Amino acid sequence: MHLNVASVAGFILCLGIIITGIATNGGIGTIMNFIHVPSMLVTFGGALFAVMITSDSFADYLDGLKSFPEAFHKVKLNEDMISEQILEMSSIARKEGLLVLEERADGIESVFLLRSVFLKKGIRLIVDGTDPELVKDILETELLQKEERIKKRIHFWEDLGAYAPAWGMVGTLLGLINMMRSMGTDAASIGSGMALALITTLYGSVLANWVCIPISRRMEKNGGQESLVME
Repeated sequence: MHLNVASVAGFILCLGIIITGIATNGGIGTIMNFIHVPSMLVTFGGALFAVMITSDSFADYLDGLKSFPEAFHKVKLNEDMISEQILEMSSIARKEGLLVLEERADGIESVFLLRSVFLKKGIRLIVDGTDPELVKDILETELLQKEERIKKRIHFWEDLGAYAPAWGMVGTLLGLINMMRSMGTDAASIGSGMALALITTLYGSVLANWVCIPISRRMEKNGGQESLVME
């Protein structure tokens, strides 16, 4: 995979837009007013733990979290070049025999990059005399496993994006309840209650629309291209 400059730039520019919006309505110093630890705990913690409930296993949950950097990379594979290479190897096998393909497999890395191991497995199975239908079944099984793993990662970020605004609303309700109870008795705590009430909604929206939804879309695109190449 190669770094996707557009994705990185978009991610940074989104943060820049948020900071600009804050700064133009009260100065750069007001940014600290938007950092509220209880609100972060309710929104981010609640959303992350809610996704944990839906995960099939703790390993799947951690795999989803660790897939974050993949959104900023792109699968750089040329389908036409891969097709030509496969046709070339087919021609070599007919003219020189299957055993020659084993030597050919050693030079696949530079051409196939990410999927080189997948193609090598198919070539070695053929060279070993494995039945063609069995080779097909083995590779299709590996393809399905890869697609299933990609789907789980996509669902992880989609679920997190769906839960984040909801947990932002939970924080808003908690803040409003605390604020209402303090009115008339402890005026100093009204500001803190309002902060929790409003900032949690902001955190939930930012987490969903700046991080989760864009990441799930990027993974969907990368996964689609990987599946196409493996097919």
